[in-house]
Amino acid sequence: MNTFEELFDIVDVDDHVIGQRPRSEVHRLRLLHRAVHVFLFRPDGTLLIHKRSANKEEFPSVWTSSCSGHVSAGETYDASAPRELFEELGISASLTRLMNFAACEDTSFEFTVLYASETSDPLTPDAGEISEVRWMSPPDVAEWMKATPGDFSPAFRVLFQWFLEHGSQWNSP
Repeated sequence: MNTFEELFDIVDVDDHVIGQRPRSEVHRLRLLHRAVHVFLFRPDGTLLIHKRSANKEEFPSVWTSSCSGHVSAGETYDASAPRELFEELGISASLTRLMNFAACEDTSFEFTVLYASETSDPLTPDAGEISEVRWMSPPDVAEWMKATPGDFSPAFRVLFQWFLEHGSQWNSP
């Protein structure tokens, strides 16, 4: 085992921690684990989406949530989301927990918690994670996704579809 490899909590079907394994094993064995996604909005209602870098292990060069990432071993969802927001976009913002999603093939076997936030702050995208960002209205994202769903990660398609159906109830912090 690479001593520098990130460790993830592995969980049972009820999202209870049952052990820890290195990142590569978790993905290779398709073990249940945890992730967070953040939908970041501007005050005008546009949503930030980003294109994953070409060197990403899973779903390279596709569009996805404003930011997302794994929950590290021993970390909570609520601690992971602001960490990912800062690491990937260089900002800190108040987050609202929107929904918990069960692990499934479309979420890469990740129990996922979706958060939302609003900011006008300038972003500093991590070039190792993100190759491009776009601010788009949710209806424009929905139209694009309907026309070419393969342009988007499967997890983002699941989360964004839920958001289209239920997210209008979200109020910015």
